[in-house]
Amino acid sequence: MPTVPSSDLSGIRALCFDLDDTFWAVRPVLLRAEARVAEFIADRHPALGPHLTAESVYETRLALAAEQPGRAHDMTWLRTEALRRIAARHGHDPAIGDAAFEVFIAARNEVELFEDVRPALTALGARFAMATFSNGNADLRRIGLDGHFVGVLNAESVGCAKPQAGAFLASAAALGVAPQEMLYVGDNPHLDVVGARAAGCRAAWVNRAGMAWPEGLSPGADLEVPDLLSLARRLGA
Repeated sequence: MPTVPSSDLSGIRALCFDLDDTFWAVRPVLLRAEARVAEFIADRHPALGPHLTAESVYETRLALAAEQPGRAHDMTWLRTEALRRIAARHGHDPAIGDAAFEVFIAARNEVELFEDVRPALTALGARFAMATFSNGNADLRRIGLDGHFVGVLNAESVGCAKPQAGAFLASAAALGVAPQEMLYVGDNPHLDVVGARAAGCRAAWVNRAGMAWPEGLSPGADLEVPDLLSLARRLGA
């Protein structure tokens, strides 16, 4: 994968971070959240249980995204509306969907941070203005990380999702810097790295699993690191 040495990043004034799989492993979080919803439905509305499953919610979300592409970036709306529609489809009060979403989002924010995250944010925050942009709906206030950032953005609040340029340009604007002065930090080569570079930003790939860069995907990251403490060291923080 093409990279450049960190000395070439001397013009970076601000950092923007992805959340899922950059600050924590997201798959166990989502599996637990889905299980909590299933327990809630089985306990409160057992007749709905066979119909309101993780699979049916996923399929309904896909249908909703196709039906209303202008809202396909809004994870909160997609899930809530899917839960409401499934409940109504099987003769139940759609408000059950709202209650089920509250169960889901509470569990969605019960995350186990990678051990490097807090010390790295402290070190990096002493040198750089920092923000986050996520396509998901994790809530840094609930998680207890919001104090590190001058801007906490997501696809829902901005109106577009990564890898669209608007996601990165909105992040740079929130930080008060030009796009080329912002380093976007994330784990996904396509969404985070290529998306940021296409928007005129710099990009750091957090490659925790030591994966090979996807063949044929360009441009590559300006910087590749195995974790955020390594990022702090490379940036001199």
